[in-house]
Amino acid sequence: MIKALALFFTVLLAISGCSAPSIESYADKTPRFVAEEFFSGPMKAYGVVKDRSGAVTRKFVAELNGSWEDGRGILREKFEFDDGEIQYRNWVMVPNSQASVGPVRAFTATAEDVVGESTMRTAGNAVFMRYVLQVPYKGRTLDLNVDDRMYLVAPNILIAESKLSKWGFNVGEIQLTIVK
Repeated sequence: MIKALALFFTVLLAISGCSAPSIESYADKTPRFVAEEFFSGPMKAYGVVKDRSGAVTRKFVAELNGSWEDGRGILREKFEFDDGEIQYRNWVMVPNSQASVGPVRAFTATAEDVVGESTMRTAGNAVFMRYVLQVPYKGRTLDLNVDDRMYLVAPNILIAESKLSKWGFNVGEIQLTIVK
């Protein structure tokens, strides 16, 4: 019985040690990310796509342009990949007061290749989003779970990492830097 309890607590400790920091843990970090300020005007992004082993499979440059009117934001994105593919995405961001709690601001975010709605949460210098992205792959479309974590490291530089998964398994990641 004692061995079983020891094993249980060891597994519990291991699992709890693997959890990612919450958005709230960034509330006092600076520079402070304000969606309406950072996602306004022209921006450029540079990034890589990695497969599940961590090997870079593609790189891209993206032109972004954001605007806000009556509290509603639109972020237009054009991605140009090194293999010649071009993708477009238009995010619509609307403040979500029901999901905003304490230092956390929330927005409902949608895009044409995103299944349903996402909640974009911000606190301090961090922005977190989770959503299902429809990705073209070998003549068909895959629905991938995306866990975006973005960090404002300077007033004009946002670094992002996106974990991609399918059925709970890691299938790749995206790393990018957005320069305002």
